[in-house]
Amino acid sequence: MTRRKLGDSGLQTGPLVFGGNVFGWTADEAMSFKLLDAFVDAGMNMIDTADSYSMWVPGNQGGESETIIGRWLRKSGRREQVLIATKVGMDMEHKEMPPRINLSGDYIIREVEESLRRLKTDYIDLYQAHRDDEATPLDETLAAFDQLVDEGKVRAIGCSNYSAARLDQALAISDDNDYPRYETLQPCYNLYDRAEFEGELQQLCLDRDIGVITYFSLGSGFLTGKYRSEKDLEGKPRAYRVRDMLNERGSRILAALDDVAKEIGATQAQVSLAWLLAQPGVMAPIASATGLDQLQELLAATRLALGDAALQRLDAASKP
Repeated sequence: MTRRKLGDSGLQTGPLVFGGNVFGWTADEAMSFKLLDAFVDAGMNMIDTADSYSMWVPGNQGGESETIIGRWLRKSGRREQVLIATKVGMDMEHKEMPPRINLSGDYIIREVEESLRRLKTDYIDLYQAHRDDEATPLDETLAAFDQLVDEGKVRAIGCSNYSAARLDQALAISDDNDYPRYETLQPCYNLYDRAEFEGELQQLCLDRDIGVITYFSLGSGFLTGKYRSEKDLEGKPRAYRVRDMLNERGSRILAALDDVAKEIGATQAQVSLAWLLAQPGVMAPIASATGLDQLQELLAATRLALGDAALQRLDAASKP
C-alpha cells in the first residue's frame, strides 16, 4: 500500500482516511469495531476524529467517537498500526450549538488529557486545531502545542478550516519561535466545494509542503449520487447539508459523475474520491462509512486512476 507523507512530520497515511464522525452517531459501537478492523485489514492506517464528535446528536455530550476508537484500540491491540488524528477547539466546557471556538493555551493543555483518556492512548499522532480562533493569539495556541510535543503527548500538529492568510501567519510564528508547525491542513474540499481551497490556500500548501486531508470529501453524500431531489432527503441525517447542492450546478456535477462512472465501471463515490486524489497537494480524502459494503466501495476508489479526459470533464462540470 502506497503511503503519502504528511508535510515534514514523518507521518505517512494511506490514500484514504477513515472519518470517525459516524462513531456514536450513525454507526454503533459494534459496527464501528467491524469497520475499523476492515479498514486496517485493507492496508489503511489513519483515523480522523475530534473531541466534539458527536455533540450535535440529541443525548450526546461529545467525546463519543474518541471513546469508541479508544475501546477498539484496547480490544484490537492495533495502536501501533494506525495513526490517530483528533482535533481540539470546539469548546467542550460549554455544551451549546454551534459550539464556541477555544484554542487558548490553557484549554488545549486541559483538553488533550481528556482526549488521551477517551482514546486510551499515551499519545496522539496528529493533533489538529479544529477551527481558527481569532480571539486567541496564534502564538499562544502554538506554544501550547509546542509543550505537548515536548512532553511526547503529540507527535505532530495540523489545522482545519484556516484561511491562507492565517495559515501563513501561523507558519511564520512557528519558524520564528522554533515551535512545531502545522504539517497538515484539513479543508472542506470536494467536487462541489472548491472555491475556498483552490487558489491561494492550495498554492500555500504546495509551496510549504503542507499535507492536505480533505473533509466532506463526498459532499455529505451528495457526490454519491443518492440525493437528487427533496424527496431523497426525507429522514436523512445529513439532509440539511445537502439541500443547498440541489441546484443547476449540482445537477451538472452529478451528470458528469454519472457519465464517467458508467464509462469506467465505477460508482459515483469512487469517481469523486479518485478526483480528489488527483488534485495537487491532496494526500488523502477523509470519508466515512456506516456499513462494510459501503467501506469496500470507498476503499476501491484508492485503486482507481482517472484519465485526463475524465478529469477535464469533471473539472468543467464543477467549476465554481
